[in-house]
Amino acid sequence: MALTCIGVWLAFSLLHPTPPRSVGVATGPEGSFNAEVANLYRDFLARDGIDLKLVPTNGAVEAVNRLKDPKSGISIAILSGGITSQHGSPDLISLGTLFYEPLWLFSRGQLLEKHEQLRSLRISIGPEGSSSRALSLEFLSRVGIIDQKSATLLALGPQESAEKLLNGEVDVAILMGPWETPLLQQLLTAKDVNLASIHRADAFVALYPYLNKLVLPAGVADMANNRPPSDVILVAPKASLVVRRDLHPAIQYLLLEAASQIHSGPGVFRTAGQFPASESVDLPLGSHARQFYKTGSPFLLRNLPFWLAILIQQIFVLLIPVVGVLYPVLRISPKIFLWMERRRVYKLYSELKLLEEELASARSRQASKHFIERLDRLEDQASRLWMPPSLRPVLYDLRLHISMIRDEAQKYVSE
Repeated sequence: MALTCIGVWLAFSLLHPTPPRSVGVATGPEGSFNAEVANLYRDFLARDGIDLKLVPTNGAVEAVNRLKDPKSGISIAILSGGITSQHGSPDLISLGTLFYEPLWLFSRGQLLEKHEQLRSLRISIGPEGSSSRALSLEFLSRVGIIDQKSATLLALGPQESAEKLLNGEVDVAILMGPWETPLLQQLLTAKDVNLASIHRADAFVALYPYLNKLVLPAGVADMANNRPPSDVILVAPKASLVVRRDLHPAIQYLLLEAASQIHSGPGVFRTAGQFPASESVDLPLGSHARQFYKTGSPFLLRNLPFWLAILIQQIFVLLIPVVGVLYPVLRISPKIFLWMERRRVYKLYSELKLLEEELASARSRQASKHFIERLDRLEDQASRLWMPPSLRPVLYDLRLHISMIRDEAQKYVSE
């Protein structure tokens, strides 16, 4: 029973059959598209009693830092490509890509056709910790614009950037987000605000494998006013659903089912069923995600209510120590018991052998009388010894041999 209890404790400690009731997810700033999507995930998991706690951040860079910290309480985030890597975040895995997240370059008044036009302008690139800031700095440095001497780089949030751009307080706003972001729709249809094409987009895609080249069709934002007035070339990483490697498998499967329901529809840059996709951009695809994209959720989660499936899984985990420890112990315990009982008889046999050796060397009547008294005590011990039926013949043999030694000792006494 002690071994079984230890086995049960080890099984539940190592296999973690019970998922947590509450899980933290890092979202974007309040009002961002990622924050809205996180709300959809929270509603989906709430059906199965899982509470997703939404923790706002400035963006993907801050979210990665929180994910990497096991004490932060954050286990889930939606991250843009190019923000981290397997080497930099060994404890994180991907559950697949969800949508394109283009880099949008909006300007007020003039239409930007060359990167040289960015010099001396007031450019909002996003707050510290945001993916737009991280990628903007990388790409601006690539074209030779990186410091305040070349341009005034402002750390403004998406909402503030849009407002200041519309009011003429900034000249350029670089934003990141999917097509469905309401703020982007507002800027795409605003007067005196132009969306610039990314020139040499093919070169950027060649230099940065996590980027994709997209084309925004003319008039897609406002057909009546033909906004944008011409096709716009964009570069876009894909956003991935990223979790800590130690996140419970059942939660991972729930997230994958939610992603299939939330992101599988068609859009401007995607076809129906294109996402979620089993793609590994920066981080390796988790083993449970790989299995999900091949065959779907496990049989129990697919056919039973979530907590009933978890309960059955717990029973299976409980059977591991029961079958692996208790059954062998129960099989071998009768043999151990019989060996211990037989050992009690053999211990008396050892005493009998010593008496027999003393008898062979005894030469006096007094010694023989003392010897018979010791034999009587040994026989008394043997007669009071309880034995299971299978070992009683061994006990009877012992008593018979005691009688034989007594008969031999009686000869010395009679002499």
